[in-house]
Amino acid sequence: MLTPINPRQAALPEVAARTAKLFAACLLVALTACSKPAEKAEDIRPVRVIVLTPANADVISEFPGEVQARYESQLGFRVGGKIIARQVEVGSTVKRGQVLMRLDPQDLQLSQAQAVAAVKSAASNRDLAQADLKRYQELRDKNFVSQAVLEAKDTAFKAAQSTYDQAQAAFKGQLNQTAYATLASDVDGVVTGIHAEAGQVVAAGTPVVNVARQGAKQVVVGAPENQVDALRRSTDVRVRLWADPQQVIHGTVREVSPIADPVTRTYSIKIAIPDDAPNVKLGMTAYAAFASKTSDNAIKVPLTALLRVQDHSVVWVVEHGAVRQVPVQIAGQQGNDVLIAGALAAGQQVVTAGVNQLKSGQKVTILNAPEPVAHGDKTASTPAKVAQTSSTASGAVQ
Repeated sequence: MLTPINPRQAALPEVAARTAKLFAACLLVALTACSKPAEKAEDIRPVRVIVLTPANADVISEFPGEVQARYESQLGFRVGGKIIARQVEVGSTVKRGQVLMRLDPQDLQLSQAQAVAAVKSAASNRDLAQADLKRYQELRDKNFVSQAVLEAKDTAFKAAQSTYDQAQAAFKGQLNQTAYATLASDVDGVVTGIHAEAGQVVAAGTPVVNVARQGAKQVVVGAPENQVDALRRSTDVRVRLWADPQQVIHGTVREVSPIADPVTRTYSIKIAIPDDAPNVKLGMTAYAAFASKTSDNAIKVPLTALLRVQDHSVVWVVEHGAVRQVPVQIAGQQGNDVLIAGALAAGQQVVTAGVNQLKSGQKVTILNAPEPVAHGDKTASTPAKVAQTSSTASGAVQ
């Protein structure tokens, strides 16, 4: 016989389970209330910095250029005609008097023959007039002719003599014209350009060959308009060749173009270098470094240290392990660096990487050991060194 189940007895296990869950929840709340809240980790940014050097430091500005001859001539024929021969190539070494090109001489030779015939005709007329004058002088001595007739014969002789002199001068001029059919070099040098070929008809004076005189050379660079005046006064110019960067050649600024190039908008600066500089050839790529002094109240910092905030520029200065913004005024630019007038002082640490991810008062850790900017180094590697430091630092802070 089955015994009926009491409903109260059947609900006891369920009640016990609910009680256990409630007790566990209360215990968890109690433990949470007794524990301390978790502290938020402080945001410390890694940065790279430089230590500013005193003002009036050396500034290096480097520009690429080309080695050129100091004296280069564009030669052309002194008469027009058709070129029949070209006897040199670009790069050929030529001596003074060496033939470079020739014109077709036929027309000039015909003109010369005409001048010779004119001289002979004038000579015959002169001789005839001279003979007539002699005969009439004899007749005048015998009183057979009047003095007026004798004077007329004397005048005819003088006119014939003048005609002969004129023909003789024309012949000499035409003789020179015939010689001008041959173009010869007037200096010892190197052919740097050819602008005409055999078969081409050229006018008198048209440049057909460029010849650079041996000896004096120069390096020509293009400078931006905001640095021309400073570079013009530079007394320390050092030239390096791309083919031999270890060789340093001291040069002097010889000429600064008064107008800008219409294409590049740069001003041409010609730097004279010694004639005995070794391994210097025309057309080589060169780099000219100009050393100058900044103003007394200017300090140079890398371009990567600047941050644009609204309408002015600022830099981050590290003090006591934190950064603060310092508004600055830009006084100029030198390669990858800018000149700051006032606001900054020598010895301060300025952030050069990660400037756009900082905030005022934020604590930072310095990745690199602070080193002064190499303003005093007068070698041409200063801009490259700063650029390398900046590019390395840009990848360190994300």
